[in-house]
Amino acid sequence: MSKLGYCSRSQAEELIRAGRVRLNAKLYRNPETPVAPDRDVIEVDETRIEPGEKIYLMMNKPRGLVTTASDEKGRETVYSVLQKSGEPLPWVAPVGRLDKASEGLLLLTNDSEWGARIADPETHLDKIYHVQIDRVADEKLLRALERGVRTIDGDCLRVSRCTLLRTGDKNCWLEIVLDEGKNRQIRRILDALQTEVLRLVRVAIGPLQLGTLPKGKFRQLVPEEKKSLDFAVRKRPKAIIHHIDHRVTQG
Repeated sequence: MSKLGYCSRSQAEELIRAGRVRLNAKLYRNPETPVAPDRDVIEVDETRIEPGEKIYLMMNKPRGLVTTASDEKGRETVYSVLQKSGEPLPWVAPVGRLDKASEGLLLLTNDSEWGARIADPETHLDKIYHVQIDRVADEKLLRALERGVRTIDGDCLRVSRCTLLRTGDKNCWLEIVLDEGKNRQIRRILDALQTEVLRLVRVAIGPLQLGTLPKGKFRQLVPEEKKSLDFAVRKRPKAIIHHIDHRVTQG
């Protein structure tokens, strides 16, 4: 059902377990039942599900929104941005996540297979962040970020590249590139280096740039942007270089 762009996997499971879904006119309550979407007939409440038009959105996520369809704590989600627009949109799901305190480029789609390819850590698709920290970074901090650190929970984490963007008297902005996507990776690394993140903004995913899209707004990807992302995903795995930094594992 998610592959047809009807709803999320979790929503589909709820519908199936509730007895609202029929497969080839038969009622099934097991969400693991094998299905061939191109051949089988799937109905929800006796209405056949037809493949929806694929939609690919980019959003400039504001700080304070959680990247989920619903939140058990009642916090505002990224779907509020879609609802406020008043545009008639099909169901879409976020591609990956940005935590509540983070901002910037977020992709959403009803093409679950495409979203999984973009978000898959094995593609090592570069993601670029602009990060404001509570100190003026020196060369030692920049190299420590690239070399890697062991976090308080025992993980060894590193960034792909880190450069200084601009400085103030007591803080600065860094450009950080990740080629993997672990939970709260940048914040955890900087926390291990006794450095506080003041702002964190994702400005690019692969070749796709956030650009001038206003905060709290979204738009559809143009065909050229979608193609460039597809090309980057196909190309990137062949160029993966596995990096082992013994200074991290020994340190």
